[in-house]
Amino acid sequence: MITFFCTGGTFDKIYFDAKSEFSVGDPQVEPLLKEANIDVGYKIESLLRKDSLDMTEEDRQLICQGVVSSESQQIIIIHGTDGMAATAKALAASGVEDKTIVFVGAMQPARMRYSDAPFNLGFAVSAVQLLEPGIYLAMNGRVFSHDNVVKNVEIGKFETIS
Repeated sequence: MITFFCTGGTFDKIYFDAKSEFSVGDPQVEPLLKEANIDVGYKIESLLRKDSLDMTEEDRQLICQGVVSSESQQIIIIHGTDGMAATAKALAASGVEDKTIVFVGAMQPARMRYSDAPFNLGFAVSAVQLLEPGIYLAMNGRVFSHDNVVKNVEIGKFETIS
């Protein structure tokens, strides 16, 4: 059983044309899983609906508590890309060692026609089933260890820390 914890971020953003702005909407993971005909057992929990730039330490602790208390050994956390590495580090500090945890997000909202969200989600579903226990980030076809990754904002990609 894979547990998905949804926290918001660009993955779940929607565009309000009249306001010319984005805001975090309902989690998009379930429609994407259904569209991709994913039939592994899963459950979805929405913990937050925030842009990761707005996340607080209390928000990160809420995510940590959800993961620690989850009975699932395979967890995917849908998260905003700007704060993903910080939350992964907070989770590592919480002492979770026996679960496979994969953070995933998107550079473009899942609701947009040209989005990396569907691919990233499918990649994370595969990764969580194949990786050893630990905390990882899965973005754009690459898997990163939580303690050796940084988001390169200039090019919009994650990179291994050299």
